[in-house]
Amino acid sequence: MVSLNITAPGGGGGRFSIPNPQKLSSPNSTVSISILFTRSKNEVFLTAPHGKCSKNVPFIVKSQYLTPQEQRQQQQRFSSFESPSPSQPAGQLPPRVYVGYTIYKGKAALAVEPRPPEFSPLDSGAFKLSKEGFILLQFAPAAGVRQYDWSRKQLFSLSVTEIGNIISLGTRDSCEFFHDPYKGRSEEGKVRKLLKVEPLPDGSGHFFNLSVQNKLINVDENIYIPITKAEFAVLVSSLNFILPYLLGWHTFANSTRPEDGSRLNNANSTVDYEWNR
Repeated sequence: MVSLNITAPGGGGGRFSIPNPQKLSSPNSTVSISILFTRSKNEVFLTAPHGKCSKNVPFIVKSQYLTPQEQRQQQQRFSSFESPSPSQPAGQLPPRVYVGYTIYKGKAALAVEPRPPEFSPLDSGAFKLSKEGFILLQFAPAAGVRQYDWSRKQLFSLSVTEIGNIISLGTRDSCEFFHDPYKGRSEEGKVRKLLKVEPLPDGSGHFFNLSVQNKLINVDENIYIPITKAEFAVLVSSLNFILPYLLGWHTFANSTRPEDGSRLNNANSTVDYEWNR
């Protein structure tokens, strides 16, 4: 937080601070505490009552960084001036952000995007992980030079265990995953997806090869894309970073309080911890 120390030129007048001065920086407008900012960078007028009129007194503005303790004191003192941002009402979650990593090659493009986990509310008011997050792979065939037909893209979702398989691949290692989206339902066997990750012959990276047979819409597609060693390193690093978030562990870490440890441990006092044996 930055505060404004306002003093009259020549040493006269009083001195006070205003938290978050950026909220008051609208040029040529009078704010709630009757301070008028001009277009000049460091010039400000304090509008003070003078009979039936108002008198503009020039002041000089200097910025000062506050310590955390001073910030808390200022926030308490000026809490009446704090209001939620119009773009984000109080209690509303921050806007969702979409990220991804896309690799473009001559015959195809591969987009890699994370999908968050899902939680279910409990009667106690707490939340429990109901569905792990995953990584969505989108394969799009080339439609020309540096052009890709995303309307024909094929999707493949990597579970956290499958992500672990890819992360652990060595230069000469390979793995493959088979998915049937309709397994256990009447359409079982009508859609088959096979993803193979194999090393390039010269050891310079890996092939990602996706085969899709969809009898429901009469599609038989095979899309492959070579991934260089550098691109694969970026992919593995990204997967390593996002994996705990897909498991929802960040929500546990963010919700843990110092007093929770002893309370939960006492509740599970019958557990025989290995290091206590």
